[in-house]
Amino acid sequence: MKREEALNLLKENLKNQNLVKHCLAVEMSMKELAKYFKQDHEEWGICGLLHDIDYEKTKGDPNLHSKIGSEMLKDLGFDEQIYQAVLTHNESHNIKPQSLMAKALYCIDPLTGLIVAATLVLPSKKIGDLKTENILNRFKEKAFARGANREIIIKCEEFLNLKLEDFIKIVLLAMQSISEELGF
Repeated sequence: MKREEALNLLKENLKNQNLVKHCLAVEMSMKELAKYFKQDHEEWGICGLLHDIDYEKTKGDPNLHSKIGSEMLKDLGFDEQIYQAVLTHNESHNIKPQSLMAKALYCIDPLTGLIVAATLVLPSKKIGDLKTENILNRFKEKAFARGANREIIIKCEEFLNLKLEDFIKIVLLAMQSISEELGF
């Protein structure tokens, strides 16, 4: 599936614009990490774009989230690596991600939320003004952006063999590159 088709599919399933923006942030972050690892950045981007496709359908039952999305993508003929990554990105299933793509998605998902929260507390509220150091400082604050699971983000060191600071830098630069689409 081409990116434009995937975006249309996402918008058919997600009406909340903040969720769509989250998926765009994860898409671009996945693309940049794929380039870093010399992987297929288009395929990784599609995985990031569609990772929360079932979010609105499953918001009443978080244990269903990503199970339904994974099945949707499987039924649409997506590669197993993509629908398995979508399935394992939800930590509530307690399924350890296996592929490099799945490990990347698992770690990127909560980091994008931390970056958004760190941006919104800046006086300018502009992601272009955010620095890696700002995020590292916020990372240490347990009460800040509690939904951004630090234990998952730090798995970048084990799963991706990337230092936390380097991982944050890659994801931040990816998100900054689409600041207009993200709206800040």
